Amino acid sequence: MNWNPSDHDCISATKDAVACEFGGGLALLNLKSNIYYSLNGVGAFIWDLIQEPKSIADIRNAVLARYDVDAERCNADVDILLKGLAENGLARLEHEALV
Repeated sequence: MNWNPSDHDCISATKDAVACEFGGGLALLNLKSNIYYSLNGVGAFIWDLIQEPKSIADIRNAVLARYDVDAERCNADVDILLKGLAENGLARLEHEALV
């Protein structure tokens, strides 16, 4: 998967996963592959955000506003999580429409 989203691209959770709280985070089950994934508290926060399509910039800003984290580290960690969710069929990236 070529992962090079812009800040304006949107990502949303697919309907192919179910989530439940687990140890301060979330356990996700991919219903197509029957593989479980775990998210820590920050990952669970992002998962909640992407239940509706959100831009990459909005997700980063929400994490920065909620957690005491360096912006560069936040950007890198958010990108890694979103890429992993997308690669494993748990989220879908929608590129912004060119106007």
